[in-house]
Amino acid sequence: MNLQNPKKFKILLDQAHEVALNVLRPISRKYDKAEHAYPKELDMLASLLDGMNDGGEGINAGAAVGKRGTQDKHNKNGVNMSTALGIVEMCYGDTGLLLSMPRQGLGNSAIAAVANDEQLTRFQGTWAAMAITEPNCGSDSAAIRTTATQDGDDYILNGEKIFVTSGERADSVVVWATLDKKLGRAAIKSFVVPKGTAGMTVERLEHKLGIKASDTAVIRFNQCRVPAKNLLGHAEIDVAKGFAGVMETFDNTRPLVAAMAIGCAKASLERIKEIFHRELDSNYATPYLQCSNLAAQIYKMEAEWEAARLLMLKATWMADNKKPNSKEASIAKAKAGRVGNEITLKCVELAASVGYNETELLEKWARDSKILDIFEGTQQIQQLIIARRELGKSSSELK
Repeated sequence: MNLQNPKKFKILLDQAHEVALNVLRPISRKYDKAEHAYPKELDMLASLLDGMNDGGEGINAGAAVGKRGTQDKHNKNGVNMSTALGIVEMCYGDTGLLLSMPRQGLGNSAIAAVANDEQLTRFQGTWAAMAITEPNCGSDSAAIRTTATQDGDDYILNGEKIFVTSGERADSVVVWATLDKKLGRAAIKSFVVPKGTAGMTVERLEHKLGIKASDTAVIRFNQCRVPAKNLLGHAEIDVAKGFAGVMETFDNTRPLVAAMAIGCAKASLERIKEIFHRELDSNYATPYLQCSNLAAQIYKMEAEWEAARLLMLKATWMADNKKPNSKEASIAKAKAGRVGNEITLKCVELAASVGYNETELLEKWARDSKILDIFEGTQQIQQLIIARRELGKSSSELK
């Protein structure tokens, strides 16, 4: 594995960087203050991304999955890596706006991970939100209570989902529900529910600390009838495989969330280095112990940031090369989520009144970064998953 960004993605990443600076940054504060207002400027960007994705590897929220264990003989840097690297650049502009991008919802990753070939074709181009979390089910996705009861050629969904990113704006919502509560996590499946389906109601939009440009919805399902063909993958309940099939979704999305944290932290790091450029040695020639305390703190943040970036690259590289990456995805997400939040807060602290003022984006990046250590599995959940993988323990053996 090479530690540099693949050269073939240079044009893509240059374009994403320019978009971040010239499109996202200028409207960042506007939509931070106008919470829940849809950023119309993103429609043009969505069309641009569609064109880039048609040409091959681009920025695709669904990333790419493929059958694990069927590695090619040659090293591949594909759409997982290009997506993550593109997200780094876009979140360098604004994380909330990236999460508001049409047809780039987290539900697209669920479709990419679990859907069969017919479904991949049918749902191509849709903008899919992902509905997992429930009022009494936060980090423990296996405790889902939303039910899916088969009725002829349909399933009837009943339940409530909270914290659904793009829940109001998306074309469809990928809903996690159980076919049989008695069978536990093995019976949990995901369903694509198109917007406007009878029985699916957006109850409210949440007011949040950060990523205010992104709408976060509470959605209720009351006798919501969905065609059986919209159940992603197959309907059979495989007790032996358990929850693994559905959980493959997170192997896709966690490295992408890590990339978001890396992009947001990159913005803060660059800005603090601009503010204190006279204190820093651009060539890193001064020994660490001879630096000022301020410089030492910035250098330490840079080192932590680089470690998180490399862990994210490893997780995406493994996905592109069809290697099981569940542990590595959690490691990347845990490291980047924690480090990203620490860096953005430290930059606000170092910049003092400048960092705390709305004339700067430093305070906004600090607020935005917090969610990146929470959603797609909290810091504690990631550490639990890593421990299970390292120790060879099941979820029932290590809670």
